[in-house]
Amino acid sequence: MRTHYCTDLDEKSVGERVTLAGWVNSYRDHGGVIFIDLRDKSGLIQLVCDPADNEEAHRVASQVRDEFVLIAKGTVRKRGEGLENPRLKTGKIEVVVDELTIENRSEPMPFTLGDPNVGEDIRLKYRYLDLRQKEMFDLFRLRSKAAIAARNCLDKLGFLEVETPILTKSTPEGARDYLVPSRVHPGEFYALPQSPQLFKQLLMVAGFDRYFQIAKCFRDEDLRADRQPEFTQIDVEMSFCTQEDVMAVAETLLKEIFAACGYEIATPFPRITYRESMEKYGNDRPDLRFGLELVDVIDLFENCSSPIFAEIAQYKKLNRIKALKVPGGDKAFSRKIIKELESFVTKFGAKGLAYIQVKEEGLKGPILKFLSEEAIEEMKKRLELEVGDIVFFGAGERKVVWDYMGRLRTEVASRLGLIDEARFEFVWVVDFPMFELEEGELHLKALHHPFTMPKNIDEEDIEAIDSLAYDVVLNGIELGGGSIRIHKPDIQQKVFKMLGIGEEEAQEKFGFLLDALKFGAPPHGGFAMGFDRIMMLLGKRESIRDVIAFPKTQSATCLLTHAPSEVDEAQLKELGIRIRRQPKTEGGA
Repeated sequence: MRTHYCTDLDEKSVGERVTLAGWVNSYRDHGGVIFIDLRDKSGLIQLVCDPADNEEAHRVASQVRDEFVLIAKGTVRKRGEGLENPRLKTGKIEVVVDELTIENRSEPMPFTLGDPNVGEDIRLKYRYLDLRQKEMFDLFRLRSKAAIAARNCLDKLGFLEVETPILTKSTPEGARDYLVPSRVHPGEFYALPQSPQLFKQLLMVAGFDRYFQIAKCFRDEDLRADRQPEFTQIDVEMSFCTQEDVMAVAETLLKEIFAACGYEIATPFPRITYRESMEKYGNDRPDLRFGLELVDVIDLFENCSSPIFAEIAQYKKLNRIKALKVPGGDKAFSRKIIKELESFVTKFGAKGLAYIQVKEEGLKGPILKFLSEEAIEEMKKRLELEVGDIVFFGAGERKVVWDYMGRLRTEVASRLGLIDEARFEFVWVVDFPMFELEEGELHLKALHHPFTMPKNIDEEDIEAIDSLAYDVVLNGIELGGGSIRIHKPDIQQKVFKMLGIGEEEAQEKFGFLLDALKFGAPPHGGFAMGFDRIMMLLGKRESIRDVIAFPKTQSATCLLTHAPSEVDEAQLKELGIRIRRQPKTEGGA
């Protein structure tokens, strides 16, 4: 229906007769001559409808409004002197229309395309209109390039693309499953996969050697800016490999994805252990675009005169006292801002926010009266304090302190403008603990999953058992991770025993995988990367909803299709399901 896309035309096209198709981006009537900016996926071009050239085309043009669909035929000509538009790729030319067809009309738009003040709810309700915007099209063109680059890279490295089931068995993987009732097996359910983890391990047992998939995954969990109930991940598994082999493939893959999107990144990525990351940055996804490392000072409070700090300092294994030095912070932070920072950390479990200021006349702060002169001198030396600095302190149970001091580090950096948004800082976090004991739990849990290979399973101290697991982090966001898997039944049984999973439970939940591992399973490992998160960062967006064509809201609803929705009684009866509906309260709640 067209001979060219709009921006295929340039000065070399002058004199050509062309047919264009697209949407009306805008129109203007200048003294009887109508100018239309026609838009297609490539961009804009100006159409000129002059009654002196063609009365019928001008008559049709007079009926045109924004977002009408047009097919225009005419001749390319150069714009007059002084009439060029340097903001348009086609700004030196225009098309004189001699035949114009309104292919379809549009109702008045619910919002103006390109208006930055339009709320997300409106954008998602009319997502098909939101996607008409050039910046949105550019995001999905970028996403397509990245997906093609990923496929080409992994194909080049000898990986085979294999699709795994969407309807599968419910297995414990850290989040709630989405369940699908079976009509032919009443009372039984499929689960939508949280990841293809078990199937890709089975493919290694099958001898496929190298597998990948750009896979849809589903998790029923609390949502935030970088989470969706359904999401896409690049899933990779390989046999006869070491941790180094897997990480090298991941780096090659990321390098090629970023190159396809116009960014050169340096490999290999730096590495940091899980424990070092927690101690220095307060989390296992450190943002390395700025400094402000946390410093351990718990030993300086062992003999302090404050009973609270002294008691915390007695239990170094379970507790932490962390210092965050902010160079120049004493001048940058007023009392009001310090109060705001204290309110900020109390939301995450802090009972307050102690601090000291470094003045010309010396250190100042209530906390100093509890410390000996020797401790104060050691603090000056350890933190390398200079006039104008401020130091914040967090004290208490280690997980709580890590969390709120890590958040404080990022908040301070943001307020001081220390974060370079243009930089990409990758890091591998390695040597994760194999197990964790959640507060209130009576038995261990696998930090990653129970099929992760432990490095030192015979270590007496449970907390000292590390795993061959690794996460890749970019700018403080976990892109993904993986591990070397357990392929020997005796090690798997020992891990299950430590996790309190008996033989009967293990067989019920993972029987098909455990059976497969008995038939000559090779050493294997892999990783999965959140493709939506990668695209969010490449597209410089703050939410993965922007890079998913039809996303859900934070309450896991689709404003476009009104999903989830009720279904009729006949469908439920077929499935053998009866819904117990809660009575509506006054006001419809």
